[in-house]
Amino acid sequence: MVQPTGKKLILDLDTGIDDALAIAYALGSPEADLIGITGTYGNVLVEQGVSNALAILDLFGRPDIPVYSGLPHSSTAESFSVLPISAFIHGKNGIGEAQIPQSPRHAEPTDAVDFIIESAHRYGENLIYVPTGPLTNLAAALQRDPGIAGEIGKIVLMGGALTVSGNVSPCAEANISQDPEAADYVFRQAQRITMVGLDVTLQTLLTRKHTQQWRDLHTDRGDFLAEMTDYYIKAYETTAPNLGGCGLHDPLAVGVAVDPSLVGTLPVNLKVDTEDPTRGRTIGDVNRLNDPDKTAQAAVTVDVQRFLDEFMSRISGLAA
Repeated sequence: MVQPTGKKLILDLDTGIDDALAIAYALGSPEADLIGITGTYGNVLVEQGVSNALAILDLFGRPDIPVYSGLPHSSTAESFSVLPISAFIHGKNGIGEAQIPQSPRHAEPTDAVDFIIESAHRYGENLIYVPTGPLTNLAAALQRDPGIAGEIGKIVLMGGALTVSGNVSPCAEANISQDPEAADYVFRQAQRITMVGLDVTLQTLLTRKHTQQWRDLHTDRGDFLAEMTDYYIKAYETTAPNLGGCGLHDPLAVGVAVDPSLVGTLPVNLKVDTEDPTRGRTIGDVNRLNDPDKTAQAAVTVDVQRFLDEFMSRISGLAA
C-alpha cells in the first residue's frame, strides 16, 4: 500500500470511468492523503456514484476511506436524470459495465457539504479539494460557510474550456454545463483555483496498448481497470474518432493536485456565462480584468509524456 505523506485530498466525484481512474491515481500517489470522497451527480446518479466509489476503494484495499453523499441535482433544478450520452460513454453502471463486488459499506451519515466545511476548518491550507463533476457541492459549502473560501489550500477542478471548444456545445464543457450558476459562484467566491479543462485533458490520451499492460498483470484489479477503460476507449471511437484514444480528464486533475508542474497555467479571474446562447462558457471576467489579485489559474499546456508515465506507473503499481 502507498503510504501518503503530504497534503490532505478530497475528491468530489460523479464516479464514472475517468473518476474511477482518478481514485486509483490518488491512491497511488504518496504526495497526497485521500481523506474522503464526496459524491455528486453527472455521469451517474449520486447514489450510483457513491456505490461505485465505495466498491472501488474496497477493491484497491482502502475501505478505511469514507464516502459522503452530496447534492443530487443542480442548484437551479428539482431533479436530475442521466443523459443518454453519459450512459453511452460510461455505461449504465458508470464503470463501463465492468462488474466488481458491491461494498458492504454505505455513505457516511455526515453529508458532503458539511464534510467539506469541516475539512476546510480542520486542515486549512493543507487541504486540496478536487471536484471532477458539477460544482454544486462546493458552491453549497461556500454559501453555507463563506469563510472557507480563504481556508481551503487549493481547489483543482476538472471542468471548463478556455482556448478550445466545449464538448456539450461550442461554448460549454460538460461538468460546468451541469450547474453553470454553481460554477460561476465558485469562480467568483473561491480563491486559489486551478482549472484543468479540455484545453489540456484532451491532450492526455490512453489507448488499448496502455490497458493491455493492466491485463498483463493478471490481477482482479488490473482486469477491472482494463475492462472498464476499454469500454471508455470504444465510446471515444464513436464520439471523437479522430482523437486516437480516451481523454484522461479526471486523472489529470488529480495529477495536477499532487504535481502542479505538470501543467503551464494562465492567471485569470474566471466567470461562467449563465444565459443563452453562451450558457456554460468559462471565460475571463472583464469586470475583474485589471484586478491584480488573480484567483484562478487556467491550465493551457501540459507535459503529456511525463503525466502519462506517472499515470501508468502509479496505477499499474497499485493494480499489481
